[in-house]
Amino acid sequence: MFTQLQRSTSPLSHLKTHPPKPPYLLPRHSLTTAPPPPPPPQDAATLAKLILSSDPKTLTQTLQDPQIQWTQDLVNKTLKLLWNHGPKALHFFKTLDHHHHHANFTHSAASFDHAIDIAARMRDYKAVWGLVARMRSRRLGPSPKTFAIIAERFAAAGKPDRAFKLFMSMHEHGCFQDLNSFNTILDILCKSKRVEMAHNLFKMLKGRFKADCVSYNIIANGFCLIKRTPKALEVLKEMVEMGLNPSLTTYNIMLKGYFRASQIKEAWEFFLQMKKRKCGIDVVTYTTLVHGFGCAGEIKRARKVFDEMIKEGVLPSVVTYNALIQVLCKKDSVENAVLVFEEMVGKGYVPNSTTYNVLVRGLCHAGEMDRALEFMGRMKDDECEPNVQTYNIVIRYFCDAGEIEKGLEMFGKMGSGVCLPNLDTYNVLISAMFVRKKSDDLLVAGKLLIEMVERGFLPRKFTLNRVLNGLLLTGNQGFAKEILRLQSRCGRLPRQFKL
Repeated sequence: MFTQLQRSTSPLSHLKTHPPKPPYLLPRHSLTTAPPPPPPPQDAATLAKLILSSDPKTLTQTLQDPQIQWTQDLVNKTLKLLWNHGPKALHFFKTLDHHHHHANFTHSAASFDHAIDIAARMRDYKAVWGLVARMRSRRLGPSPKTFAIIAERFAAAGKPDRAFKLFMSMHEHGCFQDLNSFNTILDILCKSKRVEMAHNLFKMLKGRFKADCVSYNIIANGFCLIKRTPKALEVLKEMVEMGLNPSLTTYNIMLKGYFRASQIKEAWEFFLQMKKRKCGIDVVTYTTLVHGFGCAGEIKRARKVFDEMIKEGVLPSVVTYNALIQVLCKKDSVENAVLVFEEMVGKGYVPNSTTYNVLVRGLCHAGEMDRALEFMGRMKDDECEPNVQTYNIVIRYFCDAGEIEKGLEMFGKMGSGVCLPNLDTYNVLISAMFVRKKSDDLLVAGKLLIEMVERGFLPRKFTLNRVLNGLLLTGNQGFAKEILRLQSRCGRLPRQFKL
C-alpha cells in the first residue's frame, strides 16, 4: 500500500486518500460548522451551490424554507446550473413539485421540459414518461418542444428509429403532428447524420404535411452535411418544380455545402451566380465565405471578402468575427486573431462565449496557457462566464502538456459549483490519468469514474474496463471491486422501454 502522504498544501492532497468518499470536491463540512445565516439566498447561483452541498435528506427542509421566494424563472435558472448533475437536478425538481403547496408554487412547462431533457440524457426513460404524464395531467403539455427534446436525446443515443416512432405517436399524448413538428424531426435526423432516413420520411409524408420551403432546406442541408452536394442540388430542383421559391437561406445552405465538400471553385462560382441573380446577399453569405476560404487555408481571400463585405454596406455580426478569428487561429497566427479580436471590441461589438472559446483554444494550441487564462478571466467583464467548453479546452491542453495537476485544479474549480463538469470533462481527465503510469493517478481515475456515475453520466465500456484493469494492475483490488459493483449498477440502468 502507499505510504500515507503528508497533507500538502496542494489542492489535490484530498484526492490521494482512500477509500473514496465521492463527490470529493464538495465541501461536506460547510453545513455542520455553522448554521446558514438568514435570510436564505434568492439567486440561482447560490441556491445551486446550496443544493449541491446538501445531502438528499436535508435538501427537502432546505428547499421548503418559506423565506425562499420560488419563482418559475428562478427554478429554471437553478435547473440550468444543475444541468450536469442529473440526479441532484431531478431531486430538486421533484422535491419542489411534491411540496409546492407550501409556497403555492407550480412548475412551468419550461421546467418540465428541462427535467425531461435531463432524465432523457441519463437514459432514465421511466422518469421521462412519468414527467410527461404529470405534465399532461396538469394541462401544461406535452408540447411539440417536449417531443423534440426527447427525439433529440434518442438520436444522440444512436436510436433514430425510436425518435421517428416517437414523432409518429405524438398524438397519443394529446399533441398533434403538424408541419412544424415534421420539420423538427427531419432536422433532428439530419443533424445526427441520418440523412437517408430523413429523406425517406420526407418523401413518404411530404404530401400529408404539405412540405414547405423549410422542409426542403432541411433535407438539402442534410445532404450538404454529409458532403453530397449533387444530391442537395436535386432536392432544390424538386423544390422549384413544386412551385416553391428558394429563399436566401436555401442559397446560403448550398454555398456552405460546397465549402464543406471542399469544392472551393464551385462555391465561388455559386456566389457569383447569387450576386448576378440579386438574391440579396446577407451577413450569413459573407460569413460562410470568410469561414469557407479560411478553412481551406486561403486566408488572404477570407480577409478580402471580409473587407469587401463592409464596402458593400453589410455589417459583420459577432458570428462573422468569430469565423474570422477561428480561421486565423487555425490557419494563420493567433497573434493576428488577437488583433482582430481587439479591432472587434474597438468597434463596439460585444464578444460572446464562442469568441472567447475560439481564442482560448488558439492560445492554448500555441502553447500560451497564461494568455489563454487571462482571456478566460476577461470573459466576466463581457458578462459571459466561462462555460463547460471553456474549461474543457483548458483542461485538455493542460493534460496534453503533462500539467495534470493544473488540469485537476481547474476541474476542482468547476466542481465547487461554478460550472459543473460534463461527460467530456470526465473523459479527458480519466484518459489523462493513464499517461504518467503512477498508481496514485489510477486512484484519482477511479474516483472520477464513481463521481461521474453519481452525477448521471454513463461511462463507455472502454473507460470502465480501462480503469478497472489499471486498478487491478496496481494492486487496488478493493477499489476495483467497488467499481465492479458500479458496473453492475450501470448495466441495469433502464435502457429499454416500449414506446
